[in-house]
Amino acid sequence: MNSDFSRFEPYVPETPLSTANSKRKRGDGRIMKNLFTPVLMALSLAWSMSTSAQETNEFGVLVMAHGGSPEWNQGVLDTVAPLAGDHTLEVAFGMADAVSLQEAVARLEDRGASRIAVVRLFISGESWYERTEQILGMREGAPARDAEGHAEHMTAADSHAGHTMPTVADKGSATAVMDHSMEFWQIDTDASFALSKPGLAEAQEMGEVLLARASALSRNAAQEDVLILAHGPGDDAENERWLVYIDARAEVIRAAHQFRSVKVATLREDWEEKRAAAEQEVRAFVANSVATSGTAIVIPYRVHSFGPYADVLEGLHYVADEKGLIPHEGVTRWIAAQIKELHAKL
Repeated sequence: MNSDFSRFEPYVPETPLSTANSKRKRGDGRIMKNLFTPVLMALSLAWSMSTSAQETNEFGVLVMAHGGSPEWNQGVLDTVAPLAGDHTLEVAFGMADAVSLQEAVARLEDRGASRIAVVRLFISGESWYERTEQILGMREGAPARDAEGHAEHMTAADSHAGHTMPTVADKGSATAVMDHSMEFWQIDTDASFALSKPGLAEAQEMGEVLLARASALSRNAAQEDVLILAHGPGDDAENERWLVYIDARAEVIRAAHQFRSVKVATLREDWEEKRAAAEQEVRAFVANSVATSGTAIVIPYRVHSFGPYADVLEGLHYVADEKGLIPHEGVTRWIAAQIKELHAKL
């Protein structure tokens, strides 16, 4: 649709009148054009604004996050809050739980969204990716909900070692926390989806976060050893990918400060047989730093807070602010970048 209405000349019929009258008629035509053009331009602008508003309403954003304590959940909500003014946005807490995803999608649809960008705020891009596709109906494999609204079947793998995850209810109130059962079924929706692939381990913006944490804690880099500690998966090959990605983020620290050493490790938290060796490794790193007249700085590569690391390092001397990747504006910018990429796919 061409909105440049100034190109159109109003038709002025020619009559056998005097030259003066002909000039007057042509002048009247110019007056009509000058009156006519702004009206059409205003109509064009109104149409354009209406189309833009419709586009905005139809596009929604769903941020998936692990979920935890009220403080954990509020941290996520504060991180996405700057984006809520530009997008129809909801948060689903839980590790790809069909219940929380159904509720969040329904809220977006109630607000007019029919095309939904799903940003997965997890450390690993591999976490729950295929499961989320199945729940959203992007891939086959999720069963239908039964008449009572429960999954037809669940497996131990579905429940991620039997964990029950909290979520935030009531449209983002961080005070209403309930347990989720990690149900697995295809949600009821007419919306179309685009799903983010990378995790925070792969996000270049997280290098800025690590640098901010290390810089705030450092007092004498030449005598300090930095330990960047993450949750870690059970699969050895996937765990190695975690280490490679996070170590790449740590390059920002190495370039900015002459620390004595910078190490990335995972605790393998949910796999008892692998966690014991991981705990021994991280404790040895911290103990060696002190034994060699140094100071260990521990930075958690977690979405929020310090996790179980205080218990793991009990009895050892180290420095930490116990902050995760949030709060930091770099996480908000990463989410915004994911939204932009997904919007282009919908």
